[in-house]
This record gives sequence, C-alpha cells and structure tokens, in this order.
Amino acid sequence: MNLAYDYPVLGAFWTVMWIFLWVLWIVLLFRIIGDIFRDDTLGGMGKTGWLLFVILLPFLGVFVYVIARGKDMGDREVRHARARQEAFDDYVRKTAGTGAGSGSEVEQLAKLSEIRSKGDITDEEFQRAKEKILH
Repeated sequence: MNLAYDYPVLGAFWTVMWIFLWVLWIVLLFRIIGDIFRDDTLGGMGKTGWLLFVILLPFLGVFVYVIARGKDMGDREVRHARARQEAFDDYVRKTAGTGAGSGSEVEQLAKLSEIRSKGDITDEEFQRAKEKILH
C-alpha cells in the first residue's frame, strides 16, 4: 500500500493550510492574552473579564478583543519594547561605567592608576591614556 496514491496533492495542500491557520490562531490567542496582561489601563476585573471571554469563547472573544482594543495593541507593544530597550541601555551604561557622573577626569585617572598599579598596563601606556583624559 502506497500512501502517496491514496492522498492527493490537493488534500496535502488543504492539510498544510489548516495546520498553518491553526498555528496562526494559537499565536494570535497568546498575543492577545499577553496584551491583556501587559495593558496598564485595565484594572484587575477588566483583565479577568477579557481573559475569561477569550478563554471560554476563544473565536468570539479574540475577534471582539481585536475589534474593541486592537488599535492600541501596537502602541502598547511599542511602549513595552521601548521600556525594555531603555532598561537594557541603562544596565549597559551602569555595568560599563559610562553613566552620568562616572566620566569625571578624577575618576578616570583613579581607575587608570589602579590598572597601572596592578601591572596591566605599562608606564608609557599610562602616560598616553593620561594625556588623552586631560586633553
């Protein structure tokens, strides 16, 4: 028995299409659930109501949510992405030591002196770096 002869190409196409639509539906459902939790304008009861509506009646709930609140979903996603980027940038600045207040010449010279005292740089490298800081 050869399965290829029993399953026509159009049937395979429809199967692939239905699987794609099912995966797309799951992604949309989780995106909406994430948006419900991310929204700061909704209170606890509003979030609970929307969540129950989307979970108990998924097709109707998702369509109503997209119609009622879909316009602002993109704005909330952009705000969330900007907040994550700003938090990451602040972390990098703090970790790298280039934040506000850490760029004074005195602090840079002190750090440079510590590096030289550890023996990580030579006296010539210290003098060149010192000249860069002071000029």
